[in-house]
Amino acid sequence: MFDTNLFFQKRYDIDVYAPISDDESYVSGKIRNQDEGIRNGLKLAREYLAYGFNPKKTHIIIDQIYTNIYNLAIKLSKSITLSTNKAVYGYVNSDNIGLNFYPAVQSAHVVFPETLGMRNVLVPIGPDEDPHLRVARDVAEKYGYEKPAVLHGRFLPGLDGRKMSKSKGNAAYLSEDDATLKKKIYSAFSGGRGSIEEHRALGGVPEIDVAYIYLKYLFLEPKEAGEVSEEYKRGRLLSSELKDMLCEKVLERIYRLKENYRRIGERELSASILKNDDIDLEELLDKYEILG
Repeated sequence: MFDTNLFFQKRYDIDVYAPISDDESYVSGKIRNQDEGIRNGLKLAREYLAYGFNPKKTHIIIDQIYTNIYNLAIKLSKSITLSTNKAVYGYVNSDNIGLNFYPAVQSAHVVFPETLGMRNVLVPIGPDEDPHLRVARDVAEKYGYEKPAVLHGRFLPGLDGRKMSKSKGNAAYLSEDDATLKKKIYSAFSGGRGSIEEHRALGGVPEIDVAYIYLKYLFLEPKEAGEVSEEYKRGRLLSSELKDMLCEKVLERIYRLKENYRRIGERELSASILKNDDIDLEELLDKYEILG
């Protein structure tokens, strides 16, 4: 999703609105307290900008800092029923009221750019987010807003070839050190054969090889990905060589991100993070030690 949004911003010089749901993390029990949500949100905002987003055209909504978003959520909440919540999100009577209200907040995130006069809003999402956007599109129309367009991405597998999950530890993180990243990449699920001789004779299966999948969708142009796939199928390219290629690409991106992260300071964050008039962003950055 980050790459998709960044592509559109760089290619068409457009504004990107990036909601950070620190409040949802709290009401769903993913974090211990609201302070942790704000700290995570500020850190993530700095990482957004370090990834390459333009601070002047990237508008980051951390709900506890830009609480004005709740005024819009209250307005939209009148058209979201408890029956809808149960049908779409699977909520039950024992779920807290914060979770039940959050769909209204999420719809507010989606509609928000239109309240500022933006038109032709596009929302890139993963397939699992589709139900949320359907609710937001229905609600938007009831209040005279244009239905936002939706662009579906695709899931990438975890390093072990299964569904990627933080709890399974089968993902590579941008904040990890080189040794950890290399170990994970070289342990990734392979489409290669049991031996080099067998691989040379029969070739590999790129469609299930995680290193190839990551290279194809995150780093290589279509023509180059096709050439790599063909070499792998013919046995001319080994699984270990694919992992070498991926490791080089990942580390290059990590180095660039970490260097950019060091350069992102209060000026860039102030230009990008939306905040209520009574919020002192400098004070928050100091309190949560974001720039340390």
